[in-house]
Formats: sequence, structure tokens, C-alpha cells
Amino acid sequence: MKSASLQYANALADVVVPQGAAEPAGKQLEQFAAAYRESPELQNFLSSPAVTKEDKRGVLEKIASRMGAGKIIRNFLFVVSDHGRASEVPEIAEAFAQVVRQRQGVAEAQVYSAARLTEAQKTELTQALTRLTGKTVDPNYFVDPDLLGGALVRVGDTIYDGSLRSRLEQMRAKLSVE
Repeated sequence: MKSASLQYANALADVVVPQGAAEPAGKQLEQFAAAYRESPELQNFLSSPAVTKEDKRGVLEKIASRMGAGKIIRNFLFVVSDHGRASEVPEIAEAFAQVVRQRQGVAEAQVYSAARLTEAQKTELTQALTRLTGKTVDPNYFVDPDLLGGALVRVGDTIYDGSLRSRLEQMRAKLSVE
């Protein structure tokens, strides 16, 4: 994630989170980001130095009104465009979603296991991760056939390795020292 995208995402969150408008703002921003990704014409128009700031704002105003975007998102898009960062809107939208989740105390987790987990195992693992992180955990589960057993969990930049391979390596290291 580029730091500029993160700065814009944080700035938008500073405005909408206290107002309780993070969810609609996120949806509107993502809707614009999707339109931007799908339209090479819009990408070229907004990135062209030959197009005046006023013309860009006019197009952004029309798109925002068609999307039903609020004043905050419209003005945010103006600022992003005025600073020549329109090409970063998809990345800003992704960063914004992460910033809002973080501010709401939600941590996203990727859980890799050797076999498909049962609902009871998922519940137990989610509760353990909530206790460990002190945050509400939103897990995504994946089966990794390379794992021998156990699970590998990534929450943000932290990895919890409860895989069988890791435990065998720890045991091997302990035995080689003795």
C-alpha cells in the first residue's frame, strides 16, 4: 500500500468515522473506484494534463451525482483529482476499508489449515484469536495442502504458526542443542 493512498484514506476516515458515515462513504468510494477501473476513457481523462481542473471537476460532479454520492465523497474526489492522484482511487478505496476496520477494532485474519475446519473449530479459533489480539476477528479460511497439520494464521503483520511442520522444526532444533 502506498503511503499517499493511506494518507488519503486516513484523511477521509477522519471526516466520516466521527459522523458515523464510514459505511456509505466506503460504498460510494468503492463504486467510483470500480467505475474508474472499468473505464479507460475516464482514466485517460482524469490523468491528462491537457484537461483543466474545472473540466475534471465537472465530470466528477456528473459521475458522483449519477452514483448518488454524498457531498463528502464528491469533495474528496475533487481533492484527489486536483492533486493528480485520481489513478490511486482504487488503492485509496482499499486502504480506506482497512483503515475503517482498524478504527472499529476489527482485525482481518487469513487462516491456512491442512484440512477443512469444522464450524466448531472455526468458532474456537476465532475466539482464541479475539483473546490474543484484543480485537474482533474477521477470519477468512483457506486449505493449504502443503501444511502437514495444524494451522497458520496471519493477522495483519503477525503470523501465528501452529503448523505441524513448525512444531517438528522446533523439536528438531531443541534436540540438536541437547
